[in-house]
Amino acid sequence: MQGDIHFISGLPRAGSTLLSAILRQNPRFRAGMTGPVGSLVDGMLRSMSMSNETAIFITDEQRRDLIKSIFSTYYADLPKGHVVFDTNRNWCARLPLITDLFPRAKVICCVRQIPWILDSVERLIRKNKYQPSGIFNFEPGSTVYSRVEGLAAPNGMVGFAWNALREAFCGEQTACLLALTYETLTSQPERAIAAVYEFIGEKPFAHDFQNIEFDAEEFDRRIGTPGLHKVGKRVESPGRKTVLPGDLWRKYENDAFWGDPARNPNQVKVI
Repeated sequence: MQGDIHFISGLPRAGSTLLSAILRQNPRFRAGMTGPVGSLVDGMLRSMSMSNETAIFITDEQRRDLIKSIFSTYYADLPKGHVVFDTNRNWCARLPLITDLFPRAKVICCVRQIPWILDSVERLIRKNKYQPSGIFNFEPGSTVYSRVEGLAAPNGMVGFAWNALREAFCGEQTACLLALTYETLTSQPERAIAAVYEFIGEKPFAHDFQNIEFDAEEFDRRIGTPGLHKVGKRVESPGRKTVLPGDLWRKYENDAFWGDPARNPNQVKVI
């Protein structure tokens, strides 16, 4: 790769698409929604594992080079001196790998109060009442309780990301982590973006928080969830009441471990 690479990870519905939409205003930056690199890396690792009988002929040095070639090939057109931000919730669970491949890379972890994440997904489901969502395997026969249970399961969209984030916070590579809260990003975007620039060691850039552009309409339509990656023209903090039943809200309201010093043992910086 001719340019530098950083990563955006963390929780779903926590501002990663908004962050990417802001960062890409900088002509030297490339950022977007979750891309294919993470799944390509997982697929390559699986193919090179001992589940493949010919993997005995592959050395770890070759494995490392093959994984790195995924990045260098996918981002081959990145101009020298430019910066790419690759987005994937898997990266929090792959810190030993990506820090070995890219020692100077930073990982921006987007976080948000868990009940509001669940509320955000539920609002999309109710809004798209005539289209079963790919988030739930296009099954229409569910309730808010079963949907939340599925999202919060260990392999669910929220549960997996939450567990990966906890793993990252307690691991050995926390120096590369910055936790960016949805609340700060939407209510104090100048402060949030300034912190990101400082963390990755880039010179400040004058972003326009009143004219944000991002389009993933076709992708969202294909997974039966229009609006999943929709970003408003202006950065603003949403004010609303939750649609979650009270018992579901209370079940997850204390899960924002990043705000508790006792549950952030390595003192990952939180903005």
